[in-house]
Amino acid sequence: MEKVTRIGVDTSKNVFQLHGVNAEEKPVLRKKLTRLKMIAFFKDLAPTVIAIEACGSAHHWARQLSSFGHEVKLIAPQLAKPYVKRGKNDAADAEALCEAMSRPTMRYVPVKTADQQAALMLVGMRDRLVRNRTQLANAIRGYAAEFGLTVAKGICRVEVLLTDIASDDTLPELARDLFAIHRREYELLQVEIEKVEARLMEWHRKDECSQRLSRIPGVGPIGASLLMMKTPDPRLFKSGRDFAAWMGLTPKDHSTAGRARPGGITRAGDELLRSVLVNGATAVLKQVRAGRGRNASPWLQKLLEHKKPKLVAVALANRTARIAWKMMVSGESYRATPVQPVLAKAA
Repeated sequence: MEKVTRIGVDTSKNVFQLHGVNAEEKPVLRKKLTRLKMIAFFKDLAPTVIAIEACGSAHHWARQLSSFGHEVKLIAPQLAKPYVKRGKNDAADAEALCEAMSRPTMRYVPVKTADQQAALMLVGMRDRLVRNRTQLANAIRGYAAEFGLTVAKGICRVEVLLTDIASDDTLPELARDLFAIHRREYELLQVEIEKVEARLMEWHRKDECSQRLSRIPGVGPIGASLLMMKTPDPRLFKSGRDFAAWMGLTPKDHSTAGRARPGGITRAGDELLRSVLVNGATAVLKQVRAGRGRNASPWLQKLLEHKKPKLVAVALANRTARIAWKMMVSGESYRATPVQPVLAKAA
């Protein structure tokens, strides 16, 4: 076989499609291999450059193939898709990855270590448990409303509702038994969430940069941990705006013929990281609008006078992302600018 200079690999659970080219850009390798044969093939192959789509198990395969001496590059699916010539099959996808890798301006996803993926697993587990708790709380509230039992908003009120239900003798016995099952499930979720959050706080306290980031208003320990776990090397971004754009916090660009027409935010990047920053910004705005204006900078006050609160929250999240990028790159600590307290505004 001729010397292969680039190989695109379309991965799946058990079958892997390979497409390779030589120095003259001519296809010299089109092969479909099973999992074990693929490992043996790359172990015996001379070191080359390999492109893999950044999807499930991609980081594992990148580490595995790198251990054989190959250079592995991960390409985001949306960046490889334009190079698919026609149709949708494994061979076309592998060829598209091989072609996309040849572009000098192509952007790549940094390969994560096993420890980084373990930390991300911790964040993902917390997110899933919180969603399950919210779903269960909504179900409990819905069932209780059928019997005329309601409580105020807030996750902390659910336990009060369950206690009221347990002491209400007017409910049918079957309903009380089913609510008791819901209560045990809810309490179990609470315990698991507390355990995961304790591990997350332990990770946060051991990371010096995460502790610095947590001092930014609206970030906190959870947001700081997410920023450290999900962000690749911050020096890969040219500026704080590029970092905010990577999160999807910058406006869409619909400009043409010299006319700028920005739209809503792109919502690209990691949804969980973006939502945490927006929710943190919303909490800051709630304090500012209530008259507790410790974080009410003149810039923020001016925005609140002319823009809707939700729009201001997204703008503040964008600014928070830029501050976080600067702190990660420079190693500086957050310095709050002293401002005059603002008067409470009507809702």
